[in-house]
Amino acid sequence: MDTLTRLETTIAERRKASPDSSYVAKLNARGLPKICEKVGEEATETVIAALTGSDAELTGEAADLIFHLMVLLGAKNIPLAGVLAELDRREGTSGLDEKAARTPR
Repeated sequence: MDTLTRLETTIAERRKASPDSSYVAKLNARGLPKICEKVGEEATETVIAALTGSDAELTGEAADLIFHLMVLLGAKNIPLAGVLAELDRREGTSGLDEKAARTPR
């Protein structure tokens, strides 16, 4: 967990940097739609790597996906601790039961 906590801190710091010197700052400057697009791209690449790539390719794509998801969470001011708390809340609950209990959207 220390790795994700450090990453969250780094992303928060880099959001304040110049878009010319930081990928995170550049993504944030381009806005939420671009960040969401990147999360979608990385999710797709992760699925493709899982189906057709090597373990190393899947590992790399999963890291990219987690990174971009954390950039998105930071842009929305949602702390990693909030996501972890939600996972803790769901622990021990069947995925089928948890899904059935959700309010329809």
